[in-house]
Amino acid sequence: MIVGASSSGSGFFLIIIVAFLLLWLIVVRPQRKRQTKQQQLLSELRVGDEVLTAGGIYGTVSRLDEDQVTVEIAPKIEVRVARRAIAGITREPDEEESGEAEEPEEDESGERWQSAFDEKDSGGAASNEEKPG
Repeated sequence: MIVGASSSGSGFFLIIIVAFLLLWLIVVRPQRKRQTKQQQLLSELRVGDEVLTAGGIYGTVSRLDEDQVTVEIAPKIEVRVARRAIAGITREPDEEESGEAEEPEEDESGERWQSAFDEKDSGGAASNEEKPG
């Protein structure tokens, strides 16, 4: 009976290890990819870029500091936001910085924007369109 008890204990230990590996693959790894992509987006930020803040405000970067970004949201109206509050950089359709064939999303106004939270392999499954109610 002692042999059976030790084999079921090792089986339980194996199940715990497999559960942690699945948790890492499903939760931790994609989160790290998103964080890396967000950090890359923020490091490429430059004066004159049109940005979308996490609060949903569109504006143009007028000044960059180490941890803060000054964004002009209307003529002669500027706001300071934390650099990490920049959710995306809007890009012109003609502008191709990388040679990738990725097509940015378009909203109702026809603007195209790049977000750090978009997955390259999402296949267009996510949509920002509102459904009539």
